[in-house]
Amino acid sequence: MTDLNEIVSSFSSEDQQKFITYLDKKNKRNDTKNIKLFNLLCKNELASNAICTKLYGNKKNAYHALRKRLYESLIDFTANQSLQEENSVDMQIIKFILASKAFLQQKQYKVAYKILDKAEKLASTNDLFPFLNEIYHTKIQYAYAYPYADIDALTVKFKTNQKNIQLEDELNIVYAKIRQTLNSIVYKGEVLDFKTILTNTLKEHNITINDSMSFKSLYQLVTISSISAFITKDYLKIEPFLKDTYHLITKHKNKRKQLFYHIHILYAIANALFRNKKFNESLHYLELMHQHMQLQKKKYHKTFVLKYHLLKSLNLNYSNQQDSAIQLLETIQPAKHKDIETLLDINLSLIVFYFQKLDFKKAHNLLSKLYHTDTWYAEKAGKEWVIKKNLIEILLHIELQNINLVESKLLSFKRQYTAYLKSINQQRVITYLSFIEMYYKSPENVCTPAFKTKIKANFNWQQIHKEDIFVISFYSWLISKTTKTTVCKTTLNLINKAQSELTIT
Repeated sequence: MTDLNEIVSSFSSEDQQKFITYLDKKNKRNDTKNIKLFNLLCKNELASNAICTKLYGNKKNAYHALRKRLYESLIDFTANQSLQEENSVDMQIIKFILASKAFLQQKQYKVAYKILDKAEKLASTNDLFPFLNEIYHTKIQYAYAYPYADIDALTVKFKTNQKNIQLEDELNIVYAKIRQTLNSIVYKGEVLDFKTILTNTLKEHNITINDSMSFKSLYQLVTISSISAFITKDYLKIEPFLKDTYHLITKHKNKRKQLFYHIHILYAIANALFRNKKFNESLHYLELMHQHMQLQKKKYHKTFVLKYHLLKSLNLNYSNQQDSAIQLLETIQPAKHKDIETLLDINLSLIVFYFQKLDFKKAHNLLSKLYHTDTWYAEKAGKEWVIKKNLIEILLHIELQNINLVESKLLSFKRQYTAYLKSINQQRVITYLSFIEMYYKSPENVCTPAFKTKIKANFNWQQIHKEDIFVISFYSWLISKTTKTTVCKTTLNLINKAQSELTIT
């Protein structure tokens, strides 16, 4: 995909309309073909050569020149949109700094310092350390010419601020490294010791989890902790830290001004609580998240709405409110959104919900719309998502009695993922597959004591509350066959058992 096509594909329908309006105002001639080209690229139905022929016949040079002009217009449009949406506080501080420098050059020191005072107050209130650095630097530079400037006090402020900048910069590097590691583990399927990498990276940069930090830094620490839990599947360990961090955030001076990070943190807490089977608590934080999504004229509503709906539906589903969960996700289908990963999670969750409700036709119909290759899905949503998708597909074909497809899907899965699953210490998925194979080949043996004993020996869960909720969901299907109960009822029984264990511990 060329840069031009990639930019166009990232535009929402709302962005497309805004850009067409932008082009229409910009065009000075009626025969300009940029809007026609943009509409054709949005439809994504024709190859580049076919579009060239449609617009210019064989005039390839004219077509390439048009593409270049459209590319430049897209860049200009995106930049203008970003400027319009830019943080007004940042822009105000920049204006103050520029104005003060102009007055300093004119030797209007009193006026300049008053403006710098305003800039300092605004930057300090919002923990904008780089701006503060420039403000203190400028104040110190001209302190000789302004008798009211206390150079010692300014120097102390300057050095304290530099420490804040250094801490934020170091954490930013750690954050980038950890996110890169996550990309390697989740999307590329590399096998890495994430816990050791996290510990060593924090130690290397002299950062402890208890440091007093800016709102952004707290958000980054929450994100790093959430990544750790995602890799290790141990959300119980990070729950106290997340709650303690949020307690600090509720008292933070910038909690209303750092709305984007605030919503992210609320989502991280709600997600951890869901993974720990604490659904009521999770829904409480989701409600807080939704309330914050309404602030600042719903500035971040669109950014988070899919994540909010997905997590809410998961909580409802595992709280014995499957119909409400399904209804919630069905309203999103087949929505378009920039957050492709969450859209794919929504699709897969809805397939699982249908499956648990024994509505196999609806599940299969939705699954059939996931027509991309496993490689494509791994790039968009990660290898774990692909493995879940393949497993639910195998189970679905068993329920629909598509025995030939079951055989081919099992062989394909083993060929592609056995080595990978062994390398990440997930042999139990392979064991699970062997039980699936035993069941579909000899379903009459599933209720025998020997089969049940074999399952218990291979899945000896003494503390089910520590098990991943999605692993429990797959395990429930197997147990439901041995007990002749529905997969939904079996899942809820196991979840209830996990919740009982949590109240005891």
